Amino acid sequence: MAWTILLYIAGLILLSSLKIVFQYERGVKFTFGKFSGMMKPGLRLVIPVIQTWQRVDMRVNVVDVPDQDCITKDNVSVRVNAVLYFKVSTAQKAVIQVENYLYAVSQLAQTTMRNAVGEVTLDQLLGQRDQISKKIESIVDKATDEWGIKVDAVDLKDVELPENMKRTMAKEAESERERRAIIIRADGERIASEKLMQAAKVLGSTKGAVHLRTLQNLNDISSDQTNTIVFAVPIESLGALEGMSVR
Repeated sequence: MAWTILLYIAGLILLSSLKIVFQYERGVKFTFGKFSGMMKPGLRLVIPVIQTWQRVDMRVNVVDVPDQDCITKDNVSVRVNAVLYFKVSTAQKAVIQVENYLYAVSQLAQTTMRNAVGEVTLDQLLGQRDQISKKIESIVDKATDEWGIKVDAVDLKDVELPENMKRTMAKEAESERERRAIIIRADGERIASEKLMQAAKVLGSTKGAVHLRTLQNLNDISSDQTNTIVFAVPIESLGALEGMSVR
């Protein structure tokens, strides 16, 4: 009876000692509180009481960096948020060197993002978002190396401006559109005047060209019966007619 109980207890201890490590995980094993090795995927043995272990997910983690109130280099208040992609490169460091690497990476990303935004102007923040994201990625990646973390990418998602700044930028954009429209109209009028000058030179230099052009215009006008044609008769012609009437 005693042997049966002992075998039953030994079986329970053995079953409780078996641990399954999934393919996307690594296990960090401690013996009497001291790091004693890594546990690769598969069925592994952990001796109760003597040994403990901790799972580490080796897949890519996504951290949503919450909205941060930042001030740009030209003293404009903005709210910026981002997304951080990283994964654990060394499970041993991620467990031993930092208490909670997910929280630590998130806090570091927030601080780095505020500092990076403070080093650029508003125009640079809006127009060079990719470069700023790369800079944040580089800083966070270097700082987390000793934690066994590899940062894959940082993306600035949204830059929210104050309402008064939005109105100012909208007015500025409208003024820019009006300025471009005026320039385009002026260019069109200049080109049209140049073409008219060229046409006038051609008509003036060719004998009878003005009369031919006049006849063509009259033909175009007469195609519509509702139009009324008024001829401007030169005074010289009237004088010639008076001479003929006197005779």
